[in-house]
Amino acid sequence: MSTALPEVLDLLGRQSHAIDGGDGPGWAATFTADGVFRSPTYPEPVRGRAALTRFAAAFAPANPRTRHVVTGTCVDPGGADALVARSTLLVVRTESDGAVRILRVATLRDRLVRVDGRWLIAERAVSVD
Repeated sequence: MSTALPEVLDLLGRQSHAIDGGDGPGWAATFTADGVFRSPTYPEPVRGRAALTRFAAAFAPANPRTRHVVTGTCVDPGGADALVARSTLLVVRTESDGAVRILRVATLRDRLVRVDGRWLIAERAVSVD
């Protein structure tokens, strides 16, 4: 599945830029229509494009100067037309004095499926172990 890695990296990069820039629809568009986002930071999973859009649109205004850095991505087969991607996430903030602070280091586990010729996230699980 290494041939899919460039596409997956592009997807994850666009996703990070979208949420950090307040582009809720752009972030939600990286998920399937019924996609699910689970994180221990939030009490309930976020399900479906409308909820994902609202979730992402609210992030940037509440977290100015915060960025998602996704790295160390590995892609494995996940079934017919499916992949599992594991990545390391760093959430960083640049303070007003220019200092950079790491807010969180987490692991992303994404189940991706092919939809209309492109990879989308069907389910993301964030863990902080």
